[in-house]
Amino acid sequence: MHVIDKKITLHAAPQEVWAFLATPLNLNELTPPDLEFRILSDLPDKMYNGLMITYEIAIPLFGTHRWLTEIKHINEGVSFVDEQSVGPYKLWYHQHFIEPVGKEMTRMIDRVTYLLPFGPLGRMVHKVKVKHMLEEIFNYRTQRLYELFGEGRPQ
Repeated sequence: MHVIDKKITLHAAPQEVWAFLATPLNLNELTPPDLEFRILSDLPDKMYNGLMITYEIAIPLFGTHRWLTEIKHINEGVSFVDEQSVGPYKLWYHQHFIEPVGKEMTRMIDRVTYLLPFGPLGRMVHKVKVKHMLEEIFNYRTQRLYELFGEGRPQ
């Protein structure tokens, strides 16, 4: 089992950050262009528990994959989960949290628990490629969020 823990502070009020995250189409804004991310589902303006999102993503060296993700465990304004139902991982469970920090700032926390298929081969591929690829994706996501909201510096 692998875990990614990322924490960033944004210069924006929690309700502003939540409104952005709760809009499923904004996922396009946070995905690196080289992954050729394409949402295939019709999306509502706002996420809800049980929302299923189908998309395609091109993973370098591994080809294009179709993912089906379910949005669940929404705690309005505080947290939600996206969990892979069908996709390239054996397990993908992504928890999103936001919390106020100081004045007009928000800490955004991502915790992803994931596992690759294929046992020892999957562990080797993780070490050689996937771990680095996910770090790059989350670094891109951080940079885009800073561009959209500004980097927060807690007081």
